[in-house]
Amino acid sequence: MKRRKFIKSTGTALAVPMLLNGMKVKGMPKSSLFSNMDETDKILVLVRLNGGNDGLNMIIPRDQYAGLTAVRPNIIIPESDVLSLTDTVGLHPAMTSLQNIYNEGLLGIIQAAGYPDQNRSHFRSTDIWTSGSPSSEYWTTGWLGRHFEADNPDFPVGYPNEEHPDPFAITIGKTVSETCQGTSANFSMTLTDPFTLMPLTEGAESELPDNYYGQELAFLRTAVRQANAYGETITTAAELGSNAVDYPEDNELAQALKTVALLIAGGLQTKVYIVTLGGFDTHANQVVGGETTTGNHAGLMKTLSDAIGAFQADLNALTLDERVIGMTWSEFGRRIRSNESLGTDHGTAGPLLLFGSCVAPLIHGDNPEISPDATAGEGVPMQYDFRDVYGSILQDWFLLEESKIRTLLYEDYTHLPILLNCTVDTKEVEEVNILMNTYPNPVSNTLHVDFETDTTDWIKLSVYDAIGSEVKVVFSKKLSKGSHQVQINMYDLPAGSYYCRLQVGAAQKTKRVVKM
Repeated sequence: MKRRKFIKSTGTALAVPMLLNGMKVKGMPKSSLFSNMDETDKILVLVRLNGGNDGLNMIIPRDQYAGLTAVRPNIIIPESDVLSLTDTVGLHPAMTSLQNIYNEGLLGIIQAAGYPDQNRSHFRSTDIWTSGSPSSEYWTTGWLGRHFEADNPDFPVGYPNEEHPDPFAITIGKTVSETCQGTSANFSMTLTDPFTLMPLTEGAESELPDNYYGQELAFLRTAVRQANAYGETITTAAELGSNAVDYPEDNELAQALKTVALLIAGGLQTKVYIVTLGGFDTHANQVVGGETTTGNHAGLMKTLSDAIGAFQADLNALTLDERVIGMTWSEFGRRIRSNESLGTDHGTAGPLLLFGSCVAPLIHGDNPEISPDATAGEGVPMQYDFRDVYGSILQDWFLLEESKIRTLLYEDYTHLPILLNCTVDTKEVEEVNILMNTYPNPVSNTLHVDFETDTTDWIKLSVYDAIGSEVKVVFSKKLSKGSHQVQINMYDLPAGSYYCRLQVGAAQKTKRVVKM
């Protein structure tokens, strides 16, 4: 969808887990990431879709239905049942609440978010998404955790305090989020029910031995005191807060988001909340045979849609909507071609959803190209690097400087116009138009790429294989606006499907080519 919008310009402690509601709690230092957050009241809600969401069954490319029908004959949703967003983009028919949010201008969609050299392992790909690392590097800290740590090296000693009375991040559930992992401590805490928090026994003070055991015990005492203090502020906020709408009782994600809204309404100053919906590893029985609008994935789509719908309605009614944005993410998408078990296997890129009054209500990027001859292993090619999404939220929502984002995430960070800052002056951002043609297709030796841009910008041209690996970087440099012709040597690549990806600033195009 192409619309012009107005976008804002723009000491290490040993981690000893504690318990709230029987769940693990770890210390949370605050960092330069949120150096501006105390001057704002902005909140980020992360919704994890655990297992690898089938994005082609959620954000449906209506202009690719012939290809979809050819490669997904046993799971394809009838075209007449798809919920319309635009002339070319639709939603799964179970997502009526999300369609309403889009029609109200409260939903943004980022097509084909992923990373170069996709890893299709649940565990490794989750590590990459939570850390923000390159796929070839193993980072042990989370993209939020690294910056929480920088400004608060003495945490948990002295926390909470008058300036920071509340947790910096809360995970609703049983396991702390690795997005908030620091060098030695996780900066989020977990809880299930804010009304049933039981204080931990602190024990009597006594002199500590001057050794490693004494250091651990000192940290344990501090962590217990901190957990109890945070528990009091959480319960107080829950008692002061209220929800303005009813949430589906049988929807676990909706109930988690209900708790988030309650705590925000009660005045808790926590800046990041994390919730999770599992069940997306749909290798089999993704749909019911012959009834493809029903089945496991349809249930997940309804759960997600209804939960976000209730949460956004609650924020609107409580007049909190300009303080909160939400983002979904999943470790990878599914493959283009379905399998014989009425399911889909691990793939590459997939769509992200952004919701809230301050998101740019656009569909960013193009529909994936669905060829009827897509191979069994072929995945949706990446259009947007997920780290650019992270960085743009940090820059426009939490007002982090671009130079710090490059240090946090990666040097080639590119700002994306995905948010509207509702409380500061905005400026108009012009859309970058890219015309791109590749030929011959199929190709044997030399691929010709002709492209035209209407802006002078940093431009990168790459070739990706069908499983998401970046096999060639043709060039990455600043080019002037106008027409350009490039030749790519494909002789050294094995036969198969490839994607040319052209990035011009924040805009991009991908084209599928077949090597003979």
